Amino acid sequence: MLFINNITYVQPNKELLFEHLQFSIHPHEKIALIGNNGVGKSTLLQLIAGNLKPTTGKIDAEAGVHFVPQLVGQFNQLTVAEVLGIDKKLAALHAILAGEASEENFSLLEDDWTIEERAAEAFQYWQLHDLDLHHPMESLSGGQKTKVFLAGIVIHQPDFVLLDEPTNHLDAASRNQLYEFVKTTSKTLLIVSHDRSLLNLLTTTCELSSSGITTYGGNYDFYAEQKEIERNALNQDIHSQEKALRKAKEKERETSERQQKLDARGKKKQEKAGVARIMMNTLRNNAENSSSKVKGMHQEKIAGLAEKLQDLRSNLADADRMKLGLFKSELHKGKVLAEAENCNFHFANQPNLWATPLNFQIRSGDRLAIKGPNGSGKSTLIELILGNLTATAGRLFRADFKSLYIDQDYSMIRSELSVYEQAENFNHSGLEEHEIKIRLNRFLFTKDEWSKSCSALSGGERMRLLLCCLSIENQAPDVLILDEPTNNLDMQNMEILTNAFSDYNGTLLVVSHDAYFLEQMQVDKEIVLSS
Repeated sequence: MLFINNITYVQPNKELLFEHLQFSIHPHEKIALIGNNGVGKSTLLQLIAGNLKPTTGKIDAEAGVHFVPQLVGQFNQLTVAEVLGIDKKLAALHAILAGEASEENFSLLEDDWTIEERAAEAFQYWQLHDLDLHHPMESLSGGQKTKVFLAGIVIHQPDFVLLDEPTNHLDAASRNQLYEFVKTTSKTLLIVSHDRSLLNLLTTTCELSSSGITTYGGNYDFYAEQKEIERNALNQDIHSQEKALRKAKEKERETSERQQKLDARGKKKQEKAGVARIMMNTLRNNAENSSSKVKGMHQEKIAGLAEKLQDLRSNLADADRMKLGLFKSELHKGKVLAEAENCNFHFANQPNLWATPLNFQIRSGDRLAIKGPNGSGKSTLIELILGNLTATAGRLFRADFKSLYIDQDYSMIRSELSVYEQAENFNHSGLEEHEIKIRLNRFLFTKDEWSKSCSALSGGERMRLLLCCLSIENQAPDVLILDEPTNNLDMQNMEILTNAFSDYNGTLLVVSHDAYFLEQMQVDKEIVLSS
């Protein structure tokens, strides 16, 4: 069991992240923890793992916890054994086997005589072949680093496992291996992820928000259905409120016009009847007071309806508020943009990159995935298609086309600029300053963030700012290349990205291990690389 008892966490910068959280996890539960970017999902996992302490409240864990972190680069200065927390045991074991049978060494070993065998078994399970326990972490790829932490599950055999975006750096084969582990394990799991295939393997979905944790009794698809029901109900309420507001404004206008006509007719009658001027002034004042009172009642009603409508609209999902409108490519559909015949490539004094030469054709309007394990040359192929590299064997024809390359770090965003300066940098059509700021607001960058440095933006914020810049630039590429664009995004920003490019009619090339994202992007062709 895990009990989160009324915890509050205030960040080092004194910003309140969440407060009074109440939550419990029962043995063998498999739970997805989701929520918008910045709400505190990773921090909550760090608190449960014991790496952070809550400001107030208490966390009680009755079982041993193993944590697989999202950010693995911070461990580069350590060895594999140090990261796994078994370096002291290994040193004690080797010392004892070498004849140093001291009490200290036996105490460090804790009778764990099979530690090396379990480590070798774990590395074999996660396909970390020939990995030495004294190997430095900095020499490993992102996927290998993640699998080192996953190997810790086999080594330590904890009852409770925390995983923070575990599929970010895994290729398709490693993802499938993780999915199989999640399906078959009896361990208690709490997982933060944007990988919908992974989330759908979990039996409970918990949403973390500023108001606390809400539990949905099902996988992510079930959660999404419930949220869609809530969204439809909200849209219906907004529609009804907009209708009521229109009717109230029409009623006010009709009442005002009718009153003006009555006042005009009354004045004419009074003039014809020869009513004294002082009496006419009194009657006019009474009529004006009456009109003012009626007008005030109408305006009060309109203000109330408008305020309620604003409250309802503030609950709209961010993805519903953003429209990119990525205009149309000028190329006619079906035009051959790139064609490979027995194409291959090698760097100086290196063998050919692909065991099987490449043969493919890319036509205008294609939606195509480039697939292959880590290290299979996906980025190199993109460089060939873009014309930045030349094939060293075979033939690669490339037509003239405009392209836009978006990588997983959204490096088109310049860290030395502020948010507003970055947007202005794409303003080739001469938009006025206030128009740029309207676009920034539409993509959730408020006035307080216009002067914020781009270097301080999260992955999701960099993605939204890039989409905003593209809407300002107003130039559609013929070929759009997305290279692992979802690696650093939460579910909310994934939806924003998917919605932004769903109507794009140009040629789309996507490098991604996320099957659900490829499906949402309507990818129907693929180039498969084998190294």
